[in-house]
Amino acid sequence: MTRLQEMSLDYHFSVEQEVGSSTYAFFGFNGTAGVWRISALNEAGGWNHRTTVEDMDLAVRASLKGWKFVFLGDLKVKNELPSTLKTYRFQQHRWSCGPANLLRKMLKEIVNNKKVDLWKKFYVIYSFFFVRKVVAHIVTFVFYCVVIPATVLVPEVQIPKWGAVYIPSIITLLNAVGTPRSLHLVVFWILFENVMSLHRTKATFTGLFEAARVNEWVVTEKLGDTTKVKMAIKTAKKPRTKFGDRLHMLELGMGAYLFFCGCYDMAFGKNHYFIYLFLQAFAFFIVGFGYIGTFVSGS
Repeated sequence: MTRLQEMSLDYHFSVEQEVGSSTYAFFGFNGTAGVWRISALNEAGGWNHRTTVEDMDLAVRASLKGWKFVFLGDLKVKNELPSTLKTYRFQQHRWSCGPANLLRKMLKEIVNNKKVDLWKKFYVIYSFFFVRKVVAHIVTFVFYCVVIPATVLVPEVQIPKWGAVYIPSIITLLNAVGTPRSLHLVVFWILFENVMSLHRTKATFTGLFEAARVNEWVVTEKLGDTTKVKMAIKTAKKPRTKFGDRLHMLELGMGAYLFFCGCYDMAFGKNHYFIYLFLQAFAFFIVGFGYIGTFVSGS
């Protein structure tokens, strides 16, 4: 799972932040190895706890004050990724819910701002927030996990190959180009990202409509922390996690839906989507049963 997480993060750093820096546009502040000027902090109004992405909140406010950001890609620091599926789900909920909620709270402020030009406002609202933080999650889940399987059951609806295969393949390769050493994992990455798009879409709507869990904050457990805990309780008897405690019903439900569509397509369809549908269904089942992560609960 770690290599799959790295592919998404490498695109974030190598493409999004590099481009935002080189064009003096805007990119979200990264909490790991990020450096601030005290004057920028003070002018932006300091930290605010109104969302679960307080670093992004501060970066947006500082950008609206006219401050510019510089990304130094040649500097490297150590960082840790979530070690279990449970902690990764909590992290992705925060990272998807927080930006959507921040867009809801800052949209009017961004539009009415007088210190930045119209182009930067458009970039922040449309590209940074709307496309990358809202639309990307929803479109990924709805298109790959709902619409394509549904066309199997409703043969009158057809998706052209350029829309179902060619364009998505090009976009995927462009996203994966930041991590060339992991290109052999691109198929697994696609399946994993499609599974996580379910969780991210749910979190995005939670942020947009300020539903329950909108401000939920769970500290992300990392590999190093887990290792220390394991060493501390090595001599004690470790309670085993019940099998039912690691079941994720949303993922299992989606897996069942995709598996049914795959069987139907194999028996009656002509699009040969069943190959993809079976692979995606198995990916949902693997995550749904909790069999993914550096440490698997109950193992």
